[in-house]
Amino acid sequence: MASTSADPKASSGIRRIVAASLIGTTIEWYDFFLYGTAAALVFNKLFFPTADPLTGTLIAFLTYAIGFLARPLGGVVFGHFGDKVGRKKLLVLSLLMMGGATFAMGLLPTHASIGVGAPILLTALRLVQGFALGGEWGGAVLIVSEHGGAEHRGFWASWPQSGAPGGNLLATGVLALLAAVQSDAAFLSWGWRIPFLLSGVLVMVGLWIRLSVSESPVFLAAQAAAAASGRAEEEKAPVVQVFRKDWRQVLTAIGTRFGENISYYVLTSFLLVYVTTHLGLPKTTALNALLIGSAVHFLTIPAWGALSDRIGRRPVTLIGSVGMAVWAFAFFALVDSKSFGVITLAVTAGLLLHGAMYGPQAAFISEMFDTKVRYSGASMGSQLASIVAGALAPIIAVELLKDYGSSVPVSIYLSGAALVTTLTVLLARETRGRDLSVPKGAAGMERASAPAAGNGYVAAASDSA
Repeated sequence: MASTSADPKASSGIRRIVAASLIGTTIEWYDFFLYGTAAALVFNKLFFPTADPLTGTLIAFLTYAIGFLARPLGGVVFGHFGDKVGRKKLLVLSLLMMGGATFAMGLLPTHASIGVGAPILLTALRLVQGFALGGEWGGAVLIVSEHGGAEHRGFWASWPQSGAPGGNLLATGVLALLAAVQSDAAFLSWGWRIPFLLSGVLVMVGLWIRLSVSESPVFLAAQAAAAASGRAEEEKAPVVQVFRKDWRQVLTAIGTRFGENISYYVLTSFLLVYVTTHLGLPKTTALNALLIGSAVHFLTIPAWGALSDRIGRRPVTLIGSVGMAVWAFAFFALVDSKSFGVITLAVTAGLLLHGAMYGPQAAFISEMFDTKVRYSGASMGSQLASIVAGALAPIIAVELLKDYGSSVPVSIYLSGAALVTTLTVLLARETRGRDLSVPKGAAGMERASAPAAGNGYVAAASDSA
């Protein structure tokens, strides 16, 4: 597939697709991260009241982790139908499910009102959130990756990745604003509900935008080819094909996301607990530091994606993973200064390194799979990583802090996770330049465009066996 960069109409089309994916993804991550922020600040008091603040926070984070457990199931279901009927329909469904669950959280009675029923209802809605997000990521990055050409795929596909810090920025910003204008009592009583109810308005905006985009041309071409050859009815379920033929790519995707996932939730969700509970600083200190860091993160992720178009997905990812392995120790030392400026520096630098891992990831993982299983493969690889990495990261970090009363074990945990990603990427194949419309192993699939020798995707016989 030729690059679209020289065609003004094609460039305009990809920008519209990117904008739709970015806005929709930002809204979904807003909903998902809002829970994590609330778990660190208020859910421990409202839904899981205990005598020990860290214990209540730990229980709140356990329900936070349950959302991650539902993500692989969402990845399987959404991936199956996304590979069968298209990316667009499933993206609309995931947005409606996520927004509906978040809006309902804003209406929930608390433990003081109905007792144990409150955390049960909260947990059920968290499962819906996780299920929806499990299908969101794969579809959002694929519909961008499959619209654009290979030459700038890393840049364009990294914009939906910016939806994560964009959603976190939005969630943290709303909570920071409410915390600044409300007393702690008012915020705890009713103010926390406002960001959840706001989700209803945001979903309507996102839905209107997502309904306006076109289906992936690469998917439509693959679907037409399968129908013309009579193979459409004979092919096994995409998830079955993924685990039969592409299990190596699934493991590579998990390893690539491992350090990235853990570092993000330690730098954001756990930071709120560490600053407020361990250091005894006001929550606005952590929230405002995260606001600044997330803004820089949002703007620099596409820059890392663009760099991966020039030097490859692997080198950029390694900049982030190796850097994070070192920064893990400097991070808490800076946060312990209790200086707002220094804490902000620590968070911003950490998120910059995270962006180097996260920016190229959408293109990197998309390029590992063929069109007929790409939604399933990308979703499964990314969402299985969320269970073993992101879901447990705040829980493990809080438990380590509780047991040792020190940040050093958390730094070791974070550094070790980054080294897992480093090793995975060192063993992985470079994928930059792959033509997504051509199956792996087919003649001529090695490069859609050739920016530099030696960095293109080269298929091994085992990849298509």
